[in-house]
Parts: sequence; C-alpha cells; structure tokens
Amino acid sequence: MGSIEDLDYPQIIVQYSNGFLISKVMFTACELGVFDLLESGKPLSSDAIAARLGASTIGMERLLDACVGLKLLAVEMTQEGALYRNTEISKVYLTKSSPKSQYHIMMYYSNTVYLCWQYLTNAVREGRNQYERAFGISSNDPFGAMYRSDEEMLKFMAGQNSVWSICGRDVLAAFDLSPFTQIYDLGGGGGALARECVSLYPNSTVTIYDLPKVVQVAKEQFVSPEERQITFHEGDFFIDSIPEAELYILSKILHDWDEDKCKQLLAKVCKACKPGGGVLLVESLLNEYKSGPVETQLYLMNMLVQTEGKERTAAEYSKLLEAAGFGVIQVKRTGKLYDAVLGRK
Repeated sequence: MGSIEDLDYPQIIVQYSNGFLISKVMFTACELGVFDLLESGKPLSSDAIAARLGASTIGMERLLDACVGLKLLAVEMTQEGALYRNTEISKVYLTKSSPKSQYHIMMYYSNTVYLCWQYLTNAVREGRNQYERAFGISSNDPFGAMYRSDEEMLKFMAGQNSVWSICGRDVLAAFDLSPFTQIYDLGGGGGALARECVSLYPNSTVTIYDLPKVVQVAKEQFVSPEERQITFHEGDFFIDSIPEAELYILSKILHDWDEDKCKQLLAKVCKACKPGGGVLLVESLLNEYKSGPVETQLYLMNMLVQTEGKERTAAEYSKLLEAAGFGVIQVKRTGKLYDAVLGRK
C-alpha cells in the first residue's frame, strides 16, 4: 500500500465536490430532451439543437461539451463545425423510448430528492426526514409526503419502474423462484418488477398489493389489461389484512421503515404465508461492518432525508426475518445495485 504522499487527495476532494455538478449536467440534458432529439442517430450542431429545444446557443454549447466530457455524447469536427451524437450509454439509458431508460428516475432525483438533500445537515442534526423544510408539508407520514400530489406519485412510480427495468431480473433470478406460482408483490407500485417476474417465471401470477390511489394509477398508466398474469389488491398492508400466498416480494420496502414497523409487517406476512412458502426481500445490502458499498451508504443517507428507515446488513435483515417466524434464510449478493434475501416458512 502506498504512502499518504502517493495519493492525490486534492484531486479526490475536487472530484467529490464536483459530484453535484456532474449529476445536474446529466439531469438537465435529460430534462431539456437532448438525448431524445439525437435518438435518430443523425449528428446535429449545437445551434440546431438549441433551436430545436428552445435554448440559448451559448448555454446549449456548454451543456453539450460537458456531456461530451462525461462520455454521454460524442462529438465530431467537420467543415461545418462540431456535430454531436448520442453515445451507447445515453442511447440505452437516457432516451425516454429505450426499454432500459432511466429518464424518470433521473427526473425524480433532480426535482424531488435533491430538494430534500439541501437539508441534509438538518437531517443529520435532527435524525429525521426533511419534507417539512423542502415542501412545507408534514413529515410524520413519509409516503403521504411522497405522494403529496398525483403528479408526484406518478413521477415516483415511473422512477421505480425505471430502476426495475435494469435491476429486476438480477434479484428475481438470485434464487430459483419457479416453485412459487402464487406471488404477492407488496408495495409493487407501477408493476415493473411484477412484469419481470412473470416473464422469468411464466407459470406464476403476481398480485400487486398497494394503496388504492397507487393501484388506480398503475392500471391507468403502467399495466395493461392484457397482462393477465398481473392482478391488483387495494389496501394498506400495515392496516389491512394480507391474503394467503406462496411467496411475498418486498422490494425496497423495509428500508423505508424503523425496526418496529418492519417487525409488524413481517409478522403479518409470515402469518399469511402458506407453509413451505416464503418472502423475498430486495434491498441494497450494507457490508457487515458497514464499510460499504458506497452506493448503499449514500442510499442510507437518502433514507435519512426521505423516510423513517435505513439500509441494513444481511445479518440485520436475517434477524428481522427470524423474529417474524421465518426459518431457513438465504442471502445472495448480485453484484449490482440490489441484493436478495429469501426467508422460508
């Protein structure tokens, strides 16, 4: 290992400080429609892009050049000047029409999450979420705050669907779930994970259990009636009963809540679960000594500013499952953003 003099600490600090600037460049290019405009593959000049998108020529040129530096755009110099086009990264992940588009989660982070993060210092001091400061609404009900308008709820659901379009299959294939044919996706929102599940396990049916207003939007915007393997159940799983099933999926659910709420929910799930059935937790797992991964540590901070919960280690999730009555517990790290923990009854 090199000495402290071998490390370029000033450069590291500069890179960390620039993280906010980097993300805002990407978010802005998405919001203005730069990547969608270039989707046809025809390179365009900065003047043409600015004119088409209703932006200033000087501002657009600087934005495009920053995207080139971030490898989100490529540029070629011609006699007519610089021409810009999408890279493979932006084509696959930043254009709205791509099946793996992350556009919606980008917009949710840019317009909602970042507003809460402005008050991270307050969150650290107070140990609670910052909806009241960010949006002037009560922070006692995190999801009431998150779903404070139909527009916000739609943005959140579309953002979560974006995530599962690239991560869903990894967590669903972490274990062989083919023996489970009757599955409930608790808090399944817009149905992207349910869609991945029935695609991977064609003999299964998935019921999305979510709040009535979420179910209504999911039916109207995200899940077509032709997708007959996906059905819906309206309710609040903390208050209402949970129907019997063979497998329950809780994807990014437990990290929203404190220990008592997690224990309460898992106990209800275990009671409803058929003998031999199970529960699949999909979460971003911290290392046992909480030394990483850095993405999960950042999610941990996000839970502070937005929810009542936290990210946990595999041992912490296993302990919650055991306390609820689940026996054999398996953990699979996918090497991607989210991991899987399976508990059997």
